[in-house]
Amino acid sequence: MPQGGPGPTILGDTVVLAASTIERPVYESWSGSVTEFTGSADQGSVFHQPVLLSETLERLLAHPGGVYLDATVGEGGHTSALLQASTPGGRVLGIDRDPRSLATAAVRLERFGESFIPLQGNYSQMVAMANDQGIDRVDGILMDLGLSSRQLDTPGYGFSFQTDEPLDMRYDPNGPLSADDIVNAYSEEDLANVIFRYGEDPRSRRIARAIVRNRPINSTGQLASLVAAALGPGSRKGHRVHPATRTFQALRIEVNDELASVETGLAAAIDLLAPFGRLAVISYHSLEDRIVKTAFQRESTGCICPPEIPVCICEHEPVLNLVNRRIIKPSSEEVAGNPRSRSARMRVAERR
Repeated sequence: MPQGGPGPTILGDTVVLAASTIERPVYESWSGSVTEFTGSADQGSVFHQPVLLSETLERLLAHPGGVYLDATVGEGGHTSALLQASTPGGRVLGIDRDPRSLATAAVRLERFGESFIPLQGNYSQMVAMANDQGIDRVDGILMDLGLSSRQLDTPGYGFSFQTDEPLDMRYDPNGPLSADDIVNAYSEEDLANVIFRYGEDPRSRRIARAIVRNRPINSTGQLASLVAAALGPGSRKGHRVHPATRTFQALRIEVNDELASVETGLAAAIDLLAPFGRLAVISYHSLEDRIVKTAFQRESTGCICPPEIPVCICEHEPVLNLVNRRIIKPSSEEVAGNPRSRSARMRVAERR
């Protein structure tokens, strides 16, 4: 806790950590370097490079004694930085649906001892997960909605078509739905709807028709080649991405119910924040960013009645202040060092 702040509250057998005082706290802006948290370039190259790292720590006002939640731990890059910034006396809860990534992060962050609390599950349940740890409010939350490089590059996930592997795409290997189920069992109409809605691909019907006609499809390489063939040789002209990229995005979102999790997770995060606590969300495509933008605008506004209603009847009260009016993007230097960061967009809001 910040010096002079309240200590833990004992409720029965549960220790509830007071994340911040009601009076607005004043902290110095974070002024460290990225290598302070990731190590040298050689050391950092082993792990996924955390995107917008310094911007995240600065906007979250990370400080010693703070209580934070990383809703998407991945390999622990952002989490490690939050742990170091909140030392001494801080705690960081780290949530991830992928037990493989969480295990990697737990080993990497072992030096922080009990300050790091790894939790496997969906961040949409973050309030209950935090409460189970005796924490009812946190000073800051990060939701980094992107895939890690490890998940893209490690065989077995089925996220990438750079290698030929089974159609899986589940963050949680025990999840009920896989990409194989969708590709080989959905109707042509349902497939087209998924690809159009979640991949924003106007050629979705052509792709769905080709998939259905060529079933069974057993691997990522087979699917990627099929989509490219269905769209024709001109589909790559003027484009730096593979023609199957949007289809793979759509399947991944459908498999993991990602957009519903984002909506529920944002509401949960707002509930969990202490007064003046901050929520930073990094998104990587327009579907995610649209949800974040809409939620932040709605929760930072008073009346949300339709414009045709002359007198407010919704009684909606704003609970957020927008920290940045414009989205925060990676610098040209960061994109040069980590090309996968180029599509990242950060929005930040503060709890009233």
